[in-house]
Amino acid sequence: MLKIGIFGVGHLGKFHVNNWKQVADAEVIGFYDPNDANAEAVVKEYGIPRFTVPEELVKASDAVDIIAPTNHHFALVNAAVRHGKHVFVEKPLAATLKEAREIVQLVREAGIKLQVGHVERFNPAFLAALDVVNQPMFIEVHRL
Repeated sequence: MLKIGIFGVGHLGKFHVNNWKQVADAEVIGFYDPNDANAEAVVKEYGIPRFTVPEELVKASDAVDIIAPTNHHFALVNAAVRHGKHVFVEKPLAATLKEAREIVQLVREAGIKLQVGHVERFNPAFLAALDVVNQPMFIEVHRL
């Protein structure tokens, strides 16, 4: 059984919790979220223990799922890598290109698995556009 620690249980984080609960060989052993309201809701709804010290959750996990705000990605990935834990992190990988390059180097040195979530490629709007848009010359994106 793969022990999963989740960092960030806000709106998107709850989707991750639901998805992990459907994976037969994985168990969400706990989560970290500094927001008391988010944490209380997840404990009540899912019965998953809340960790208040990030490093303790990293140590207790086989792999971590990071859905925290981007400015926390580097520190959380770094902590996981230092403890030899596999990492799934939501996009973007890091807040800066320098941090992203450092993460890639740390992961290579540690020999762990790192995956960055690029789930928009499964978005129905994107999939529908594939049949219509052949060679775009300009793409405008709005993050909502």
